[in-house]
Amino acid sequence: MVKLIAAAVVVGLVISGPALAQRKDCGELKSEIEEKIKKNGVDKFSLDIVDADKDAEGKVVGTCEGGTKKIVYKRG
Repeated sequence: MVKLIAAAVVVGLVISGPALAQRKDCGELKSEIEEKIKKNGVDKFSLDIVDADKDAEGKVVGTCEGGTKKIVYKRG
């Protein structure tokens, strides 16, 4: 019985983990990504927060607000 309860808890955490991880604030995530890019020696770039369903020029480097927005990177 204990093994069954432990297995249920593990399965529940595995299923809910990705959903909880995506609830990050866009401003916070943008700052973290910006810091990593600067550490890699890139100084001229832009990060834009756009709605997930909108097209944007550049590379998507993150999602936030529960997947409703994305962060787009453009070098230069």
